[in-house]
Amino acid sequence: MKRIFWCAALLLSMVAGTAAADQPVLRVDYAGSMGAVMDKGLGPAFAKAHGVTYQGHGQGSYGLARLIAAKQLQADVFVVITPGPIKIVQQAGLLGAAQPVASTQMVIAYSPKSRRAAAFKSAAEGKLKWYTVLEQDGVLFGRTDPSTDPQGRNIILMMQLAERYYQQPDLAKTILGPIKNPKQIFSEPSLLSRLEAGQIDASSGYLSATISHHLPYIKLPDEINLSNPAMEPRWYSKAGFELTKPDGKPEQAKVQPLVFYAGVLKNAENPKAAQAFVRFLRSDAGQKLFAKFGYSAPKGDALTP
Repeated sequence: MKRIFWCAALLLSMVAGTAAADQPVLRVDYAGSMGAVMDKGLGPAFAKAHGVTYQGHGQGSYGLARLIAAKQLQADVFVVITPGPIKIVQQAGLLGAAQPVASTQMVIAYSPKSRRAAAFKSAAEGKLKWYTVLEQDGVLFGRTDPSTDPQGRNIILMMQLAERYYQQPDLAKTILGPIKNPKQIFSEPSLLSRLEAGQIDASSGYLSATISHHLPYIKLPDEINLSNPAMEPRWYSKAGFELTKPDGKPEQAKVQPLVFYAGVLKNAENPKAAQAFVRFLRSDAGQKLFAKFGYSAPKGDALTP
């Protein structure tokens, strides 16, 4: 009898696997910080409702953009933060309009396993200046590569604005060291995972990803959290730095709105599902899932080539 049940279970598993294999595939390349909302929320919900197999791939937004532009990666939908990576793919002729689908803000995330967790908690409650905790000897801070990831740029820009806002000269250099500091830089998908494991004490973070990972964090004022487009011309524009692109050419990094954009790639193998997925991200159901994972409503207009 047990053998009959085992054989029946095996047959059902094979049928289910065959059915899944027969489903069309939707491939989504997204900003690495979006792993939780994409792979645990939006992707599975869309796949269930539309009868497709969802495949997600997260990486630093600029790195993804360059790989897609060079046709070294193939996907149906491109979902990233800030206009910069979108423009790279549009300039390569592989993307039309990209729609705003969500927004977020910069925070300082910290590990509950850190030896200084109590100090970070006091800073989150406004009892200590957050930067004085980060300046302590032995604090391990994590961030991403500014050459490949917008968050890596944003933490530097945020620190530059904090220098002005708090009147603390050299704050960025004291906490971050050089622009590309190998002791602090990790890949975006692994950054918060390292924080969860207690391998680092604190890190740069987006509010959305930090909430998705259920990590404690320190909120920052609009003057430095890069969330308020109204502050871009008169205040955010005061921050900026030069870095070297992978091709060796110099590039000016400036504050860009922390808005997530989604677009259908022109070489998509499943354009119909891709278009439906972008519509889903902007729908009430999609926005409810974004909110559940800590994302704010989209801001601004579509980005056109």
